[in-house]
Amino acid sequence: MTWKQRAASKRLKPGDGRQLRRFRRWQLPLRSLFWLRLPGTDGHARLYAVDVRHWARLDNSKIRAHLFLDGRHMAESKLPAAFPVDGGVIEVAMSNYGIRRCHYRPLDGQPQQLTPDPASAEGRRARFDARHPGPSRAIGIGSVLLLVIGVGLNLLQLAEPVSHIPPVTQRVGTFESPIHLPLWLNLALGGGAVLASMERALRLRYSPLLDAAGR
Repeated sequence: MTWKQRAASKRLKPGDGRQLRRFRRWQLPLRSLFWLRLPGTDGHARLYAVDVRHWARLDNSKIRAHLFLDGRHMAESKLPAAFPVDGGVIEVAMSNYGIRRCHYRPLDGQPQQLTPDPASAEGRRARFDARHPGPSRAIGIGSVLLLVIGVGLNLLQLAEPVSHIPPVTQRVGTFESPIHLPLWLNLALGGGAVLASMERALRLRYSPLLDAAGR
């Protein structure tokens, strides 16, 4: 067992057996719900659900993921979470903008993403992608471009003041950024980067360089 697995096991707590509540429309910005159907050891299919309340259920500033089995609360964990299930483990992690990972990792084979509930924001985004692949792809490309532009411009503008720090100046000299954006444009690009990261989170896309830098 790795240190990550040991840490995840310490965060794991048994469930209380309560019934899973169906997804409500008003919960769109507050909740994520994913499903996974697996064959059980007895030959019967078992239905798992992962329920994450983004802001509604906070415990010492830690968001919890809840695992349900056939509609009943089986376990819960602070994030990142790793729930042992039939034949593998369900891994759940979040970024600042939404779900970063919700995958089933079998003991043998490739990890697979759980299916988002059709009523959830992730499910609606997946349905839009299935029905309108062209516009969906364009939105995805636009999100990446917004993040790349935002990160690049921030690095250029940050390099100039950093280069004036005496130890840095002695080593590499000074740098004058060729780009100086007005405050309103910096704010607009920052807002665009946040929206882009939120859109990517709905598709469970995450890059430490792009999405973490877009904070």
